[in-house]
This record gives sequence, C-alpha cells and structure tokens, in this order.
Amino acid sequence: MSDIEPRDRSATPFHHGEHTAQLRAGARDIEAWARQVVRDHMPEQHRTFHTALPFLVVAARDNKGRPWVTLLEGPEGFVTAPDIKTLSISALPGTGDALYGSILPGSDIGILGIELATRRRNRVNGRAAKVTSTGFDFGVDQSFGNCPQYIRERDWCRESGSTPGQSTRGRQLTAEQAGWISATDTFFIASGYRGEGDSPTYGMDASHRGGDRGFVQVLDDGRLRFPDYAGNNHFNTIGNLLLNPKVGFLFVDFKSGSFLQLTGKATIDWESYKIAKFPGARRLVTLEIDEVVETRSAVSLRWSSDADSVRSMRLVEKTPESVDVTSFVFEARDGGSLAGFEPGQHLPIELEISGENEPVSRTYSLSNGPDENRYRISVKREPKGLASQFLHDHLETGAIVNSRRPSGDFVMTCNKCPLVLVSAGVGVTPMMSILHAVAKERGDRPVWFVHGARNGKHHPLAQEVRELASARSGIAVHVAYSQPTADDEIAINYDSHGRVSGALLAQLINNVDAHYFICGPVKFMGELQADLEGRGVSPEHIHTETFGPAG
Repeated sequence: MSDIEPRDRSATPFHHGEHTAQLRAGARDIEAWARQVVRDHMPEQHRTFHTALPFLVVAARDNKGRPWVTLLEGPEGFVTAPDIKTLSISALPGTGDALYGSILPGSDIGILGIELATRRRNRVNGRAAKVTSTGFDFGVDQSFGNCPQYIRERDWCRESGSTPGQSTRGRQLTAEQAGWISATDTFFIASGYRGEGDSPTYGMDASHRGGDRGFVQVLDDGRLRFPDYAGNNHFNTIGNLLLNPKVGFLFVDFKSGSFLQLTGKATIDWESYKIAKFPGARRLVTLEIDEVVETRSAVSLRWSSDADSVRSMRLVEKTPESVDVTSFVFEARDGGSLAGFEPGQHLPIELEISGENEPVSRTYSLSNGPDENRYRISVKREPKGLASQFLHDHLETGAIVNSRRPSGDFVMTCNKCPLVLVSAGVGVTPMMSILHAVAKERGDRPVWFVHGARNGKHHPLAQEVRELASARSGIAVHVAYSQPTADDEIAINYDSHGRVSGALLAQLINNVDAHYFICGPVKFMGELQADLEGRGVSPEHIHTETFGPAG
C-alpha cells in the first residue's frame, strides 16, 4: 500500500445530518469504526469488484437540482479503474432516462456497485471529471463496503438485440405503476447534500432498499411509504434527507429490464404508532412525488425473479452454547447435498413466524466447518429481535426452514499466510468456521485465535475452540474476560482479565505477514483497526465483518 497516502484519521466521514441521525438512533459507536472503513480511495478489492460488474447504480441531480437514480450497463470491461481514485465508465444515461444529459464535469455522483447473485455491494461517492459523448471519469471522495441485509438474490443474463422503449412522464402514478411498486421487494434511492465549502462528506449517495414483497406502500397516486430497517448505522440516506429532503427512487422490473424513476420530497417518521406495523422497522419514510419517468426495456439485462437457490432444510440439532447463544444445525430436508460455502460466509434463512404475512429473512454467519454437508448458525437472543427470539423460543428439532446459498466475502484470502482471528461476543461465529478449516490443514502455519467475552457464562463454543486448537500444531488461543466470575477463576477458563485491545494483540503477535480477521461490535473493530494500521499493518491485511440482530 505504499502508493496510498495516509488519510486524516481525525477527519470525520460524516456531515452533521448523518451525525444527527446517528445520535437520534443511538448509534454512538459508529464514528470510530467508520473512520477506518470509509476511505478516500478504492482498495484493490473494491476496484476489482466494480470493474467486474455488468451494471452500476448511479445517483445524480438533473438541471433543476432534483435527485434521480438509474442503472448504467455495458459489456464486460465497460468500467475500469485506472488508479485508486478513479473509475472510468463507458456509459451514460439514455435519451429517455430522467438523468439524460445531467452528468457534467463537476457533477455530484453517487455509485452503488451491487452483485445481486452473491449479495455483495460497495459504494463510492464523488464527482464526475472528464465527460465525453460515450462516458465519463468518476473521481472518488469516499469508498466503503456495505452489509448484505435485505438483498434478494438474483441471477442475470443479457438479452441480445434489446433496445430501450419509449419513455413516458407524468406527475402521478398510474394504476399499473402503483401495482408495480406494491409488488416490489427491491428499489434504489438517491439522496444528497452539499453544504458550504468543500468536504468529502458532501455529494450524492446511491443506496439499496429491500424487504418482503409489498414493503413499499402506495398511499395514493402521489405518495409512497416504506419502512427503514437497521443497516450499517452510517445513516447516509437518512442524514442527507434531514438536511435536504429531495430524493429519487428507482424501481426495476427485473424480468423486462424496465425502469420506473421517481423524484420528490421525503419526510421521516421516527416515533409514531405506525412504525410498529412493520416488524423490525426503525423509521418510516414517505415520498411526495414530483415527477414519474417510466422506460420500457431500459437496459438489456434481465434478472430472475429470485435466484434458484432456495433450499428446504430440517433442524436436526439445537444446542445452548451460553446463557444467550444457541446453535442450530440444519441438514437438507430431502437428505441431499447442500451448497458448499467458504469459511467465514453467512447463511440467509427465511422463517415462517406466526402473525407475519411474509417469511422473515435474516442472515447469520455459519459457525461450522465447510465440509460437513450441514449448516450451523449460532445465534444470540436479542431482546427486541423478532427472528432471534423465534429461533430460541419456538424453533425445535424437526422444524423446516428455507435458506438461500451461503454468500459473503469475509473469507480467507490466502492459503499460507499467518492468520489472526480476533472476535468479541457473538462475533466469534465466523471465526469458528475459519478455525474448523485451518485445524484440518496440512502444515503448521501460525494461527492465533483471540476472543473477548464478559465471562464464562457469556462465552459460546469455548470448549470447541480448545479442541480445534489442539488438533494440529501452530494454533494458539487467547481468551480475555472483562468480568470474570469466581467460577471462572477456579476453572481457569480465561487467559487475561480485560478486553481484547491493540496492546494485547501486540503482546501476542509479532508477524508482519499476518492477515487479521476481526468480528465484533463496531467500536471494538474500529479501535482495533486503527491500532493495527498505526502499527504498520497494511489495510489490505485487515478484514472485518459486522454483525447484529438482522445481519
């Protein structure tokens, strides 16, 4: 990473609208974490990701200052990354698109790269630089990854010979358009804010919103409402809307490639009784429509309604691991093979919960080894977690649930490098999967497994870790308890008193080639990442995974 200048660690990645939303939502720990993961350049992984996609989601403003969002597509290689601060995009909005002619030098642009089939997504915000008749260069101000929550898996193909149809404009939704929106499970949203002066926190943002079919309500021909669920706690969209309520929506008909673009003004409901009608929702956002643009067959891409990866599974084991974590082991309902997975990936599941009109979708890290032809998730019971409470209190062996194929990129990036697996709380779950894999490796590459818990009562899978570590040489385990009990003292269940910190890691590991995998609360990960980079560990050697009630 010698070609990357160190960024200003003291600079906040958020403007004051985002800070206001974070404080109101109680997300006080996100700042330290975000300073590590919101970068002023694209890491190599992000450059590779964006340049391999068949389309990008792009947000910008028209000549009236109104936000819109669209998709830009092209053949393989239509996006390149000539350097860590630039994307060159060989595409522009077509003549019928709401953003036709709106991408000009200096324009604020928000880009979302999303791979629906694997549920990966990354965002970059910045400005257009050079613009030609066939495309534009995009300069990066901020780059960061996103969690996979609420993304519906879809495979894509390209329909040869497809050309965009006619575009129609209106001020209100037609009955057909209202039906389109009411049946959707996915849309994209454009928002933005630019204050006085210049700051990388200003500009446009393109984001994804998803839920069960029907989660977007058509209130009448001029208004929509959707529930806003827990996400990465950056509050980019909500923070923008607090300062500038102008917003754009894009609904895609995945079967035909048609677009429905909307622009208008948004209001946010933080606390009314209506929020309770949407389990898991934290807020409601209402759009007052200003203009509607519909384009038939806008892109040549076509997507499956849902990827054909749904698999019925039977719960065969349910095992308490601590006072608040229980493991659930699933096998294929028909006794056949389950899709393989990489250690560290997560499993999307769908739960049929009484009182819910649609299956409840959640994503949990797999905590078992990848070669067992079964899936194990280890779930913490959350006080307000609809899915976790159902799993703990009602799901018993023999029950059937549906899943989609495992996914995620929190996986080992090298087969020989030293590994440091660092976790806190239920963040131990993806580390268990990785530990299962390395315990079966031939050779003795160094592996450190460092975990922090409150005490033995809140330490899931403790004995399993020790057994795996003893399976081969080269695996060292260190457990830190912040509040050990008398029983822990007698049993000698832990190695140090306190929390896992950068200072502790420095004592345990002295290997410049090690790759660090970190999972736990955002403050914990932010502090560790800052300390590691401060000690000279390359950002490319630090891999992180967030977790939460829905992710």
